Amino acid sequence: MSTNESHEARMTAAGITLPEGMAPAGLYVPAVVSGNLLHVGGHGPISDAGLITGKVGADLDVDAAYEAARLTGLQLLAAARDALGTLDRVVRVVKIFGMVNCAPGFNQTPSVINGCSQLMHDVFGEAGVHTRSAVGMAELPFDIAVEIEGIFEIVAD
Repeated sequence: MSTNESHEARMTAAGITLPEGMAPAGLYVPAVVSGNLLHVGGHGPISDAGLITGKVGADLDVDAAYEAARLTGLQLLAAARDALGTLDRVVRVVKIFGMVNCAPGFNQTPSVINGCSQLMHDVFGEAGVHTRSAVGMAELPFDIAVEIEGIFEIVAD
């Protein structure tokens, strides 16, 4: 693919379709633009069957959790597109912060959050390679398997 190809075109060529953005579950907005940064708050994994819940390492294996992280990445991108109008305003993915709902002793959180990181690379190419945290949590809201937030550098208005 050309380095000049748009992120939207790259996503379409890869067969990636974004879901409808999630409504906030509390008193907050999904994304905020501040200067040349877009901050996308924590999102969770939604499949056609609904929220993906459970403890990774007990209820879900690494492969299922990787897919949950990928689905969460799609939610992040949907929120980003809703906030920006187009993903072509994204200059680069700066940081991904991934939280994994872990069973005791589960320590493969980087392998799980790779589902989101790979999606960012697929959509944004080299501009999708980012800094990242992948941490285990005892509990997440609504028992979701993963929660991920992101910071994106953008072309300011």
